[in-house]
Amino acid sequence: MTNRAQRINTIDRIKESKVAEFKYKDLSQEEQDKLDAATFRRLLAHLDNNKDVQNIDLMILAGFCRNCFSKWYKAEAEQQGLDLDIDDARERVYGMTYDEWKQNHQPKATPEQLAAFEAKQKPE
Repeated sequence: MTNRAQRINTIDRIKESKVAEFKYKDLSQEEQDKLDAATFRRLLAHLDNNKDVQNIDLMILAGFCRNCFSKWYKAEAEQQGLDLDIDDARERVYGMTYDEWKQNHQPKATPEQLAAFEAKQKPE
């Protein structure tokens, strides 16, 4: 079955079934990749629309930040055989150069933020 035929078959199954009955495992790898990519773009847009959320706060609450995304983006590019510069990866994630981001959107961390970050780094 061709990819197009698989996609049509999947779409037909979706139309015939209730949304709640549709399972992730029913998606082709191509469809999964498209959804994953679209979700990633949405996450980047969400972060871009919430520039007031600081990286240090993300690190404290979730253990990752925009810089982590940049590093993961670069690492995945390398896995694909692409030599992507970290600055290019950061520009993709931040929507601007990292220097521009820091200048326009990253205030100095407060003593409280630094203390919370340090506490989070200590093993329990």
